Amino acid sequence: MPERPPQERRMSFDEVGYGYTAEMARAEAERCLQCKNPVCQQGCPVNIDIKSFIGAIIEGDLPRGVAVLKERNALPAVCGRVCPQEEQCEAACVLSKKGDPVAIGRLERFLGDTDLACEIDGRCVPAVAAPSGRRCAVVGSGPAGLACAGELAQLGHEVTIFESLHAPGGVLSYGIPEFRLPKDIVNAEIEMLSQIGVNIVTNTVVGQLVTVPELLAEEGFDAVFIGSGAGLPVFLGVPGENLNGVYSANEFLTRVNLMRAYEFPTSDTPVWRGRKVAVVGGGNVAMDAARTALRLGAEDVFLVYRRTEDEMPARREEVHHAREEGVEFKMLCSPVEVVGHDGWVTGITATRMELAEPDSSGRRAPVCVLDSEFTIDCDTVISAVGTRANPLLTKAAPDLELSARGYIVTDDDGTTNLPGVYAGGDIVTGAATVILAMGAGKKAAQAMDRWLRSAGSSASE
Repeated sequence: MPERPPQERRMSFDEVGYGYTAEMARAEAERCLQCKNPVCQQGCPVNIDIKSFIGAIIEGDLPRGVAVLKERNALPAVCGRVCPQEEQCEAACVLSKKGDPVAIGRLERFLGDTDLACEIDGRCVPAVAAPSGRRCAVVGSGPAGLACAGELAQLGHEVTIFESLHAPGGVLSYGIPEFRLPKDIVNAEIEMLSQIGVNIVTNTVVGQLVTVPELLAEEGFDAVFIGSGAGLPVFLGVPGENLNGVYSANEFLTRVNLMRAYEFPTSDTPVWRGRKVAVVGGGNVAMDAARTALRLGAEDVFLVYRRTEDEMPARREEVHHAREEGVEFKMLCSPVEVVGHDGWVTGITATRMELAEPDSSGRRAPVCVLDSEFTIDCDTVISAVGTRANPLLTKAAPDLELSARGYIVTDDDGTTNLPGVYAGGDIVTGAATVILAMGAGKKAAQAMDRWLRSAGSSASE
């Protein structure tokens, strides 16, 4: 897929990839063997009929391809950009055994973009069942919440999403940079949910303005889905983290992505633009933060990770792009202190690491090398070492069962211990992928539908 040159894209928040032309898409689709048993579909968390949508591209019937996609996925243009297809559907592709798999994700993006290029009244709208007379509340408008809401609406239920921030999309809006996922794409796909009747209420913090029990007992909802994510940042736990110039990746990316700090002073939200930036972590969020810092004008960006590049959980594509754009990788080192002067960051002290022998799971733990401390000069430190569940909502629902780490406990269908209350996505599993959260949202919606039409309906009459 064609991409912007590295030196050009590090100066801009424009999207990196241009996407396929119709000719490119058809040529790639024709590589598909149209297997009798399409094992690629088994690798998709939302069970998209991959064989059929690729077949439609081969035949030149793009509207049918879009319709097949939207039977199972309300956000194809989003998922085609950010899902780790290389670990899911493409990993299962028969062609991957001897070479490159079919680029399923890029073909999905092509069809999603084809649909978005149409006027709103010309786009593919999923079929909606007759009204059930039941009302459902969805807490959070991230991937899990959007997928759940879309599925519930298609099943005929009245759905209202409550979003704490001023714009919908959850991590799609605040966490993923514009150069990976343009906000226009997110907004356009969310708009389609409005077309099938989903109502979105922003600036509403469930757990503060209203609680989950109140949604059921006082606001007239028959069932609630909690998809509030796990956006509470984890810090390094080292001295000096209170210095000016230290960010959590969550705050840094939210300021830049959702609040468009890169347009300050045109936008209202400023952000500290570091000259030398150290990003600590090895996942996709760390890559996003590092590449964002470059685009804000940093001269040097260091990616500090305590294992080797082989152990980094980030997508290989994102690692490749970061390296192309000039991010410097400092592997096998771990911060022990953030140092500063007059209240401002001047660097981080780190220690060298080495990997121990594999444990029973096969993972090699990093171990400090004695007397190996050194200093990385920087004026900004961004912690991208993970997130955890925000307790704001769950503290306001004391009867809701939680795990020892504060995540909501559910069964495989997203059912919690409270009647009529379901949950899914990162608030249940911890930080995971967009498509896994969507799969959890859809599965919970189907369980909610069964409950509403059986025990739930009789209980509420």
